[in-house]
Amino acid sequence: MTDAHATPDWELRFRAPRVSLPDWAEDAPDRALFTSNATGTYELYAWDRATGAQRQVTDRPNGTTDGVLSPDGAWIWWFADTDGDEFGRWMRQPFGGGDDEPAAPGLAASYPAGLAIGRDGTAVIGCSTDEEGSTIHVVRPGRPPVEIYRHRESAGVGDLSHDGTLLAIEHTEHGDAMHAALRVVRLDGAVVAELDDTKGGTEELGLAVLGFAPVDGDTRLLVGHQRRGRWEPMLWDVATGTETELGLDLPGDVSAEWYPDGSGLLIVHGFEARSDLWRYEIGTRELVRVETPAGSVSSATARPDGTVEYLWSSAERPPVVRSTAGGVVLEPPGAKAPASVAVEDVWVDGPGGRVHALVQRPAGADGPLPTVFEVHGGPAWHDSDAFAAAPAAWVDHGYAVVRVNYRGSTGYGREWTDALKHRIGLIELEDIAAVREWAVASGLADPAKLVLAGGSWGGYLTLLGLGTQPEAWALGLAAVPVADYVTAYEDEMEALKALDRTLFGGSPQEVPERYRVSSPLTYVDEVRAPVYISAGVNDPRCPIRQIDNYVDRLAARGAVHEVYRYDAGHGSLVVEERIKQVRLELDFAARHLGTTAPGTPVPGTPAPGK
Repeated sequence: MTDAHATPDWELRFRAPRVSLPDWAEDAPDRALFTSNATGTYELYAWDRATGAQRQVTDRPNGTTDGVLSPDGAWIWWFADTDGDEFGRWMRQPFGGGDDEPAAPGLAASYPAGLAIGRDGTAVIGCSTDEEGSTIHVVRPGRPPVEIYRHRESAGVGDLSHDGTLLAIEHTEHGDAMHAALRVVRLDGAVVAELDDTKGGTEELGLAVLGFAPVDGDTRLLVGHQRRGRWEPMLWDVATGTETELGLDLPGDVSAEWYPDGSGLLIVHGFEARSDLWRYEIGTRELVRVETPAGSVSSATARPDGTVEYLWSSAERPPVVRSTAGGVVLEPPGAKAPASVAVEDVWVDGPGGRVHALVQRPAGADGPLPTVFEVHGGPAWHDSDAFAAAPAAWVDHGYAVVRVNYRGSTGYGREWTDALKHRIGLIELEDIAAVREWAVASGLADPAKLVLAGGSWGGYLTLLGLGTQPEAWALGLAAVPVADYVTAYEDEMEALKALDRTLFGGSPQEVPERYRVSSPLTYVDEVRAPVYISAGVNDPRCPIRQIDNYVDRLAARGAVHEVYRYDAGHGSLVVEERIKQVRLELDFAARHLGTTAPGTPVPGTPAPGK
């Protein structure tokens, strides 16, 4: 018999302690840094692997996740913002513990734009502000910062060479914030080499810095490129200009990092919502599979002994840090998260090609079911066969969950990712509509109980979909959304202004009709479904004023809606706050759809805690 007072599985999944893949100091590999929610808030932790000692590094009300180890492992750098507003300064703390101190006391507060730390203590810090645009500063121990780069468009620190003499910069001086070019400079700012696949902004081909070779004097830079219609790595010798493509015969997107001795590359391969690992031998060009379970590898690193550590999960099984040497690398304290249900793959013919969707449903449940279309953010992101507590919560309450990798998603080639430009929001909704039609026709989804939901870009698509497809949706749940695109542009951080100019082909003043057609505010009076909106009052990405504008319009005509504002930024790092938000969404849906209320067991589901 189920204990009515037992904590339900959906809450246990959020509360279960988790750890990230530990990052390790290049010259002191026994010193590691990871994030964990063990205290109920995501914070940074130091781990001495030689002794097993662990300690909490940061302790802030709204959490901390941005941290970097110096190469010698002596210092932990962490970024201090204010309540999730992403605007602040780098601090540092000794690895063994001690007082925090400003890492670059001469630098003003900014949004972060990359950090690289050299072996002599020199740091290269990228900054972004609305007033200054992008700047990069060299900070040598005991000396004031020296600016070596400045531009109005987005740019950031890529990597510092092993000997600390060369710096790789990603920049978008050509005005295309979706496709970066590369510049390599010395630490006085003198240009050493340039690589620009956009050809001055005339081609939509991006480059990404993946890292310098881990050997003194080696001038090879590992670079991600899109020349063959997807992301894949190549080697670029910045001294000679020689480019060496690897010719990897793997479908989907491919990234890579160096093995610590420089002899090979650890390949991370993503395809159709799953991922796997390979080792590429540079000398022989041989590609050898690194065995991992079926599912998703969210991050991986090669250790000095040649083993690989990786963070793995599947939709059914919670995340775990594994090693190719066998066993679990880092076990968080406390009970593990309860399992969920596996995903089913669905392919649907859409207006722009075959659309891939991931479906979860309660075990043994027959349709038609109330169905949540959980729309991912980004938009340059994709849903994968990975553990996610929020979709599992809906499944526990009797809903089917459908996640659509619409045009704009990564993992399906460059054309699919870039397709959304200039018809922002609208083509994504066309793909979602195609999958929605399949879900109803197949008998999975109850057409009277269709929920459109998502966060960030997914929240934006939710509000836009409720207004442009008002007859299709019974309910909308939008978290930290873009709601009024013109006001969002005015208030958002500078780097996102640049991205919006790229997506729309200009600013709201330059192309006002494009912003009007793609703004949820344009269609707010067409919304018929009850709407629930949650928003962080300190959010620099989807600022609160533009959400208030949208809510005021709903209220003016008496539309059914609820708003929850919380004191954080673009989401929360506090576990109980996240549980509260999901509980409010579940309750809103139950009241308006007549479905299962939070905490009510669904027939056929396991007892809580099992």
